[in-house]
Amino acid sequence: VYNAIENLDDHVLKYDLESLERSLHGEVFGQPEALEELMNHLNDYLSTYVHQQPLALSLHGASGVGKSHLGRLLTRHFRSVVDDRLVVHYLSKHQCPLQDAAQLCGSKLAQRISEVVTRAEEEEQIPFFILDEVELMPPPLLDILQAFLKSNQTNEFLNVVYVFLSSLGQREITAHVLQNASTAGAHKRLREALSLIHPLWTEPAVELIPLSLLEREHVIQCFLEEMTLEGFYPDLSQVEKLADELAYHTAAGKQYAKTGCKQVVGKVNQL
Repeated sequence: VYNAIENLDDHVLKYDLESLERSLHGEVFGQPEALEELMNHLNDYLSTYVHQQPLALSLHGASGVGKSHLGRLLTRHFRSVVDDRLVVHYLSKHQCPLQDAAQLCGSKLAQRISEVVTRAEEEEQIPFFILDEVELMPPPLLDILQAFLKSNQTNEFLNVVYVFLSSLGQREITAHVLQNASTAGAHKRLREALSLIHPLWTEPAVELIPLSLLEREHVIQCFLEEMTLEGFYPDLSQVEKLADELAYHTAAGKQYAKTGCKQVVGKVNQL
């Protein structure tokens, strides 16, 4: 038993998940519940190399809440701890911009996944596919991804982590947060909505993670960080004024930015 536990610890250490967790909590604002859920799934799955099904983490949220930023952080981290050829960052808008080329895009994506998974099996590592802008994927691409999530595949295709980043379901998440001041309990409503879009989200391998709306204080953090990166002195009164220019939902005494931190870079660039 001791040796088994020791081996599990060694396997998790290889992916340096403690470092990843620190990075995410330091650089992703306003998403403590989602990050905790994300890290719990990664810790459980990466603690062993043998699995009965792939892990698909499907993160959903409104515009500007940090989806793409989170995808970049995950890509950067996993490329630093495993062979970078085993980490694929797929941007739907750039890699399949034409809807009428969906079949070709699907074939290329399937081939890419197969090649990376085969290489990962040879190296006895788990590959990572971070797929952003999933809402822009035409049905043939979603069909391909669903096929890879089935449990009736050869072993190497069961040892894979997929991360889907999407704005699908944002209406349901927004309504839930405004009513409950939290994403807790939003999963059932979100899955029902997503299952009407594509059966991909009915697969047992898919774990849904809703991203919350950002409160005004989180937007201020975004402004402070962006101004620091651009070399501006982070004058708090100026930041407050910029934050006041954004539109907000108001619920239960809280202000939630309608566009999250989406407009922050543009407003700082105007200074």
